[in-house]
Amino acid sequence: MLEYIWLDDKSPILNQLPKNFKSAAILLHPFIQMPLGWEKSKRKNEFEHIYPTDQEILQSGKPISWETMRKQSGLNNLEELAIALKSSIGALNENYLRKDLAKKLVACIKDDLYYPYEDLPSVFLITDLLNILSSKGAKQLSYSDPLLDKSEIVDVNQLDPLKIFELALNELLITDENMDFAFMNVYDSFITIIMGKDDTLNDIVKTMSLEAIICDKNTYINWYSKAY
Repeated sequence: MLEYIWLDDKSPILNQLPKNFKSAAILLHPFIQMPLGWEKSKRKNEFEHIYPTDQEILQSGKPISWETMRKQSGLNNLEELAIALKSSIGALNENYLRKDLAKKLVACIKDDLYYPYEDLPSVFLITDLLNILSSKGAKQLSYSDPLLDKSEIVDVNQLDPLKIFELALNELLITDENMDFAFMNVYDSFITIIMGKDDTLNDIVKTMSLEAIICDKNTYINWYSKAY
């Protein structure tokens, strides 16, 4: 069973993968657009801020890409958008905080538009991720939660995509029984790392139209740092 790994910013992501994996990609969690007027219809008072549930997002929400938000906010690249996101939630220390970028992004968050999922894989991505894990015939998945020191095996057919968030707290790694693929969330981030045993991840990402950064030998977990 594969245990959760803690990726640091001292070496490239590919250098830190478990030995049976050779490729990786950073999946960007989509922003969430609910129907116009949705939040207003849910509020009990004008000051209440409502975040849609997973079920509501799947039922009525629409994924909005980082590239779309980059253009709308006037940011120069996806790296700046990542910094804006992390700055706006206080996930960067004072040395790297970019309030100017965060201000541009926050100005665009209106009209029932919501931030991407933080800490856990986006509900928009869960089905795709599970399909990738079982794409080579896997019948079981194993997961690791380092915070609760818990590792278990679950049957693919018995795992409700919406229940995946109940498996762990803020850290989670899931892999298939043959360890062909694995995915893990990253704390205080809006990304999911997916790992592969071969070099097919690039093709998979393109086929599924996932917004992602394919890791090369120079890609670090703080991939956005070159925008500072």
